Amino acid sequence: MFRLLLNRLLDICFWLCVALAAYVVLQVFVITSFRIPSDSMQPALLPGDRIWVDKLSGGARLFDLLGAAEGEDVRIRRVPGWRKFRRGDVLVFNFPYGEGRWDSIALDVMKYYVKRCIAVPGDTLEIRGGWYRIRGVDAPLGNPAAQREIAQLPDSGAPGVVMETYPWNKRLGWTIKEFGPLVVPRRGQTVRMDSTACRLYRNLVNWEQKRPLHIDRDGRTWLGDSLITHYTFREDYYFVGGDKALNSQDSRYWGLLPGPYIVGRAWRVWWSEDADGRVRWDRVMNKIM
Repeated sequence: MFRLLLNRLLDICFWLCVALAAYVVLQVFVITSFRIPSDSMQPALLPGDRIWVDKLSGGARLFDLLGAAEGEDVRIRRVPGWRKFRRGDVLVFNFPYGEGRWDSIALDVMKYYVKRCIAVPGDTLEIRGGWYRIRGVDAPLGNPAAQREIAQLPDSGAPGVVMETYPWNKRLGWTIKEFGPLVVPRRGQTVRMDSTACRLYRNLVNWEQKRPLHIDRDGRTWLGDSLITHYTFREDYYFVGGDKALNSQDSRYWGLLPGPYIVGRAWRVWWSEDADGRVRWDRVMNKIM
């Protein structure tokens, strides 16, 4: 009797371990869940939506989670996926800047954003009259209703709307109505490093090289103590935007998203509750478009 009970307990422990291992593998490599806290992605996503995030298609990330949680600069590797992230994908990612500062890229494993991919590596992005444009691409980008709302704003702005954008340079004069052109770098792409490129890509280069990029009084560009005229990027970058564009802290304000910071592609709303706890049954298991 005792041996039978012991064998039964061992079987239970074994299958619990198998289930736990399967759950960990699923969470790390295949799919995970997030809750949407804000309205910046309306109407695609609502506050209270719980979504599945597909890690498998774009490739799951591998890195030192404990080191990242302690603020260490960790290397992120991505296992091969079966598709690249595309324009129009809704992406979940670690916000690439620390609290209260947008001057240096840093991984915060506890801070996640969800935005729509507007431009992919190698694209040249512009905003003209409030509307997103990709050179050589005729397909619509982002949420047309939100862009129409921005297009109708006076050039001088409106109360509660921040018009000025990244890279926060008065000489460039970029706004949420008139922005760019901005080349979104891809891995292996080389750009000429003049004063404008230095302003646009300083944070990216500093993050990749762990050395400061700056311009001297003569207009020459320096990477640490090395004089450079061109720079070749080591990573892919993306431009992301909120569907509710007037209420979205996105790439228009803080710049480009490093590819390694992307968790995965938002796939389905598997559960949804409003602010009063009522289930939104019409949203359960909806595919995210």
